[in-house]
Amino acid sequence: MKQLQRILNNVINRTNINLRRSSIDVGPYVSGAVPQEKYAQFYAFYAVSTEHPLFFNFQCSSLAGSYFFGKCDVQHSVMYKCDVRGDELKSLAKGFNVDGTNVRLHSDEVIRIVDSFLNKTLIHSFSHDPEFPEEFLIKNTVALSYANIHGSPVMGSFLGPFCTIDLCTVQNSCIGAYAYVQVADLQPSVIDPGHIWIRNKSGDEFIYDYAPEIVSKYISVAPNERAKGLFMDFVDSHKRDFERVFGFLYASRPESYAPGSFVSRYAVVKGETSIGENVLVAQRAYLENAHLGKGANAQENSYVIDSYLEGYDVTAHGAKIIGSRLGTNVFVGFNSFLRGTPEAPLTVGEGAVIVPHTIIDLVEPVTIPAGYVVWGYVTKQADLATQAVSIEDFAKVDGEVTIGAMTFSGNGERFIRAFQHRIHHILHDNGAYYDGKDNLGHAQKTKNITYNLIQPYVEGGFKGVYPNIRIFPLCPDDLCM
Repeated sequence: MKQLQRILNNVINRTNINLRRSSIDVGPYVSGAVPQEKYAQFYAFYAVSTEHPLFFNFQCSSLAGSYFFGKCDVQHSVMYKCDVRGDELKSLAKGFNVDGTNVRLHSDEVIRIVDSFLNKTLIHSFSHDPEFPEEFLIKNTVALSYANIHGSPVMGSFLGPFCTIDLCTVQNSCIGAYAYVQVADLQPSVIDPGHIWIRNKSGDEFIYDYAPEIVSKYISVAPNERAKGLFMDFVDSHKRDFERVFGFLYASRPESYAPGSFVSRYAVVKGETSIGENVLVAQRAYLENAHLGKGANAQENSYVIDSYLEGYDVTAHGAKIIGSRLGTNVFVGFNSFLRGTPEAPLTVGEGAVIVPHTIIDLVEPVTIPAGYVVWGYVTKQADLATQAVSIEDFAKVDGEVTIGAMTFSGNGERFIRAFQHRIHHILHDNGAYYDGKDNLGHAQKTKNITYNLIQPYVEGGFKGVYPNIRIFPLCPDDLCM
């Protein structure tokens, strides 16, 4: 495995040089994340669909267990069980709108990953950086278990486990475990674990900090060790079911469900689960005794267990919903953790917004009223007094307000309306509003998707590394006559 170690060493050195002002050494985190023998145990796979652009370039990299869709370029990198979704990249035909100005592209956008180590990381959406519209770049970066890179180019940075960078550009920064950052442009910074920070272009700003003991209870990481905590315990307890799903070594089409719906063959569906119309269930989603009503979705690394989602509900990347009942149009943000029990069920009213990286882990029954926004750490009904507010009251804020450990400054109506617009956009893109003809989304466009496998070297100096491969669509002139 000499070549694999060379790649890892190069990634470590390049990332450390970018982070030299923060005095962090990413080496022990990389070596502790994945035992080296595992890099040669799993195939990688890519999706083919006539509805989506196709181009893949894999060079001098390890891709163990990773999934690629769209246009992706990976060089001198190590990726372990990652999801790279290029189905929402900018296109040459449509261009890119920046604050009302349409920027003409020279080519379709490509997700480009260079000199990086990504462990069970999700990359999705298109780059929201207007300066480099044709390229969604991830370079000289280390990301640990279940981090989300959503529409966010990142260079020279360290992303802790279960953190999210969302719709921003991140440079030479350290993002702590379970931190959430959506601030447009993050220059060299150190973001503490459990720091939730949203700042839009208008200057509206939402900040919440978890107590350190709460973050460490659910997720933490130390040098030379794998991440640990209740989040890791939870995903590990369901690992065996995914091993069975990924054990198939042939390309196949997914099973058929209700009209307009799509369930990936790389998702787990168990128990008495029902799938309504126009539902999207992405790869690595987990459903058990779940009801997903019309237009609902379960995105990558999400779990819906013993729960009822009435319809048009968003379960964002990494969100987990257990023992809960959700009304219509409920948004559950990135990596949120909602866990009720038979003795302490969770009920969420229509139109509620669960802010990304919210933990609701109940010791008594809790009901979240319709039209509420919720954040922070909730275990009982009384906690909502300092970690929830009605959307109507939030919209009245014009200035600064502090509720418990949360501080908001700006215009509440503008902030919450932008959030609601984004939720509508997510449902539209996922095909929730498909009427049999118009409003096609991911649930409908991916129905004819197929998968192809790529295998690594399994012995010798290249063990764990994949052959250089370039895959591109056929042109009419290439067809046999």
